[in-house]
Amino acid sequence: MPDELQIRRGEMRDAEAIAAFNAAMAFETEGKELLPEVIAAGVKGLIGNPGLGFYLVAESRGRVVASLMITTEWSDWRNGVFWWIQSVYVLPVWRRKGVYSRLYDAVKNAAANDAGICGFRLYVEKENRSAQKTYHALGMRETDYQLYEEMKPGIRYCR
Repeated sequence: MPDELQIRRGEMRDAEAIAAFNAAMAFETEGKELLPEVIAAGVKGLIGNPGLGFYLVAESRGRVVASLMITTEWSDWRNGVFWWIQSVYVLPVWRRKGVYSRLYDAVKNAAANDAGICGFRLYVEKENRSAQKTYHALGMRETDYQLYEEMKPGIRYCR
């Protein structure tokens, strides 16, 4: 199956599939039900504003079967940009078949061809050991940082 995959940048025609993947991923990994209208607008917002980042999709026979999102972070320490790999989702039937590895290779190749990119990062649920093993096997290493956040009052994204 992986031989028939095409990896490409996500386009507006992929927005519905990507939004559905994000909703499925949030439910599978965190038990959160994303608000459909918010995630749909969020996906379209990123696709329509490439300065914020981009999506990569894996497509087989005209059907999107996996996606990931790249957003950017400026590093003054390195005078370069980190790409953050986020919103990774692979349809269940396509899992454990090297699909994520193909997407990751596409990220690595794109970064290698862009002198402004200094590296890439991602965050993963603490209990998601399977994903952690995959990321480690691909050459990523755990950092010394923990992630914190504070949401502005009134921000609603899930039920």
